[in-house]
Amino acid sequence: MRILVLGAGLAGVTAAHFLARDGHEVEVVDRQADAASETSFANAGMVTPGHAFPWGNPNAPKILLRSLFKADQALRLKLVPDPQMWRWGLKFLAQCTSERTRINTVRKARLCVYSQKKLHEVAEETGIQYHAIRRGCLFLYREQEAFERGAARMKILQDLGIALTTLDPAGLAATEPALAEAKDKIAGAIFAPNDESGDSCLFTRKLAQRLEGLGHRFRYNTTVARFRAEHGRIVGVETSAGLLTADAYVLSLASESPKLVRRMGIDLPVYPVKGYSLTLPIRPEHRPPTIAGVDEGYLVAFARMGDELRLTATAEFSGYNTDHQPSDFDGMIRLARDLFPNGADFEHPKYWACLRPMTPEGTPIVGRSRYENLWINTGHGHMGWTMSCGTAQALADLVAGRKPELDLAGMEVPS
Repeated sequence: MRILVLGAGLAGVTAAHFLARDGHEVEVVDRQADAASETSFANAGMVTPGHAFPWGNPNAPKILLRSLFKADQALRLKLVPDPQMWRWGLKFLAQCTSERTRINTVRKARLCVYSQKKLHEVAEETGIQYHAIRRGCLFLYREQEAFERGAARMKILQDLGIALTTLDPAGLAATEPALAEAKDKIAGAIFAPNDESGDSCLFTRKLAQRLEGLGHRFRYNTTVARFRAEHGRIVGVETSAGLLTADAYVLSLASESPKLVRRMGIDLPVYPVKGYSLTLPIRPEHRPPTIAGVDEGYLVAFARMGDELRLTATAEFSGYNTDHQPSDFDGMIRLARDLFPNGADFEHPKYWACLRPMTPEGTPIVGRSRYENLWINTGHGHMGWTMSCGTAQALADLVAGRKPELDLAGMEVPS
């Protein structure tokens, strides 16, 4: 079967890989000049089943409200005149109860564990190297009360079989020597020994190149305008390169996905959440961390990727806006200097901002739409690197008529 995949980010390219592995002829379309040039370009780089908590939780509404008056909040709300944001926001608030948080955590964690296994399969099968570091991940707490709450919260993941343990400051310094100078500023840490990190952009681009080498086509610099539908089926996609046709279609356009299908009666609850990314060069004289982690007090993530150190922060609800300026990253640089003063070259940063395609629940949307040959694989939010291989395998299973190994409850396409 000929399948047209819309989107060459992590979700689209991994879907193309698993579909091609099933014997389908795949073509991938993207508006950028290369794969992984938007949301997947400079993300946190962490593959973290041990951090599979949804953003929607009982504390989130208070944090968002404070962000209207204080700019240093990890979750930020900016008032923009977009009815879609307010519709999405009401659905998000409905997920901020204790019960919904528990349900969404369980679903998200199961997906993350399954997807990490599939990522390892792809890496082994293809031989792709992407600066993977499989030494676990650290979640740091600066205050004792917050550390105790974090330790209590991890039980739900431990009950699902995810390995997690607590570290005191001395144990933290022994596990990650680059944090030794900062250990007195940390009350404690949670260590997820089976988590990992790696360069998702490098992985995605190498996977795309491999698919091209196998004869599958990638059509870059091509903007998607609309679907053409007849009698409950998609008959083509209008693009800047003309009408493209296939036997089946996969929508993986991240935050742009709901725009494309809204006029067709499909209401995807996906909205962009802006994230900021900072990449610093590592010189021979530097002592960067090798274990990725998150400062839970500020929700700043860090991960080494070859000769660079990546930091990411902030979840900003501000519409379809990726504008940024150097001052937006001052807090991230201060925190990095505080944790590892000699970790990287802080004088030569590279800045980036992207739009994470979030659902209110924090889990993606995977499955067949109301159109017989249109499949949806989108809404991976801030954990696309962790979840993409799992949803790609599940999508390929559905297209082939197989029952997915992964339970897709809560990830269905809205009717």
